Amino acid sequence: MTQRYRVSRAQLERTFTLLRQCGAGKRECQLLWVSPWAQPQSITNVIHPEHRATAVSFDLDQRWLTAFWGKLAQEGAGVRVQIHTHPGAAFHSGIDDDWPIVQTQGFLSLVIPRFGLGEVGFEGAYLAELDDKGAWRQVDVHTRIQVTP
Repeated sequence: MTQRYRVSRAQLERTFTLLRQCGAGKRECQLLWVSPWAQPQSITNVIHPEHRATAVSFDLDQRWLTAFWGKLAQEGAGVRVQIHTHPGAAFHSGIDDDWPIVQTQGFLSLVIPRFGLGEVGFEGAYLAELDDKGAWRQVDVHTRIQVTP
């Protein structure tokens, strides 16, 4: 079943604020959209993982990630969408394909162009979904993510 996630306008604006602060227009940044298992379609939190980044890559802090998985289990929540920036156009690179934070069918990976410095929204963004064979395919962002007031 195809999942459509709802993210509030405030959460989307927070997403762009964090991407811009973290990357400073010079480095990639990653964020995670999280929701409870009881209501997976409703994004409730924007998480900024501890990571190191360059203009063309990022690497999550493994200690942070281990603690994060434990916290999610305690809270009964899961990662629904990973978001990260690219310096130019948005696309799903080979590294993006090989290293998703979640490797489950239906998981979404949203790539925001120009280090997130453009308008808040999905103009030029690239959304990929993990299929049942473990391959990524592009899907329409507006059919999979709904921005609510």
